[in-house]
Amino acid sequence: MTTNRIAFQGELGAYSHEACRTARPHMGALPCRTFEDVIEAVRSHDADLAMLPVENSTYGRVADIHHLLPESGLHIIEEAFVRVHISLLAVPGTPLSQVREAMSHTVLLGQCRGFLRQHGIRSVTGADTAGSAKEVAARGNPSLAALAAPLAGEIYGLERLADQIEDRQNNTTRFLIMSRQPDFSRRSDRMLTSFVFRVRNIPAALYKAMGGFATNGVNMTKLESYMVDGVFTATQFYADVEGHPDDENLRRALDELRYFTSSLDVLGVYPADPLREAQRQQAQI
Repeated sequence: MTTNRIAFQGELGAYSHEACRTARPHMGALPCRTFEDVIEAVRSHDADLAMLPVENSTYGRVADIHHLLPESGLHIIEEAFVRVHISLLAVPGTPLSQVREAMSHTVLLGQCRGFLRQHGIRSVTGADTAGSAKEVAARGNPSLAALAAPLAGEIYGLERLADQIEDRQNNTTRFLIMSRQPDFSRRSDRMLTSFVFRVRNIPAALYKAMGGFATNGVNMTKLESYMVDGVFTATQFYADVEGHPDDENLRRALDELRYFTSSLDVLGVYPADPLREAQRQQAQI
């Protein structure tokens, strides 16, 4: 059974909703209260896919996501990069000079400090970005605006007083699209493989485990550690590498990794988003 729906965390108009519309414009978007609810919506067949943010170029990884992915039972089938463009949204007919306060999530408020300071606008913390836009529309107070995606303004009938007011113009969030079934069949010029593993309790196990990727010429784009089971001695690693497990060099590297690990689970094999390469080239300039 299919639903033709993709689940995301947050209110309609959130950046995750924008990611859904960009990556899967033909699918209906299902808002959920928490990341756990997003995963459960797919597991219970209320949605076909999940859209989950995993990291932001300014603020790093999204808290708790790496704990949820291995236990979700879902599989990564795609990544999606979304530029975080922030708009100042207000009640229609409001001049910018009348705005005294701007409401949004704490993270977003921190990304617009320059604009807010320039216009003498005070920050007000809201539950989230789209939720702040929804509340500003409900209050109807011209002195209170919201900082959110332009999509939130469309949905809640707010006017965009200023666009792209973020301090950093390269601010980007990476999302993972997840499904109940894996898809290892696709091929593109740049493939990514994501996996989690735990090293065996032997000296220099992590160093030796990583050696196979170096000797086989596999580029590791991400390696992060986090505690599991609430104890300091249980560490799990999350990794993204370039390539497909059927590629000879990655196959050898994973075989070597297995020798030094007590567990290894592949979370997904999927094409790299074209914006990944564009960002890398920009960083080299």
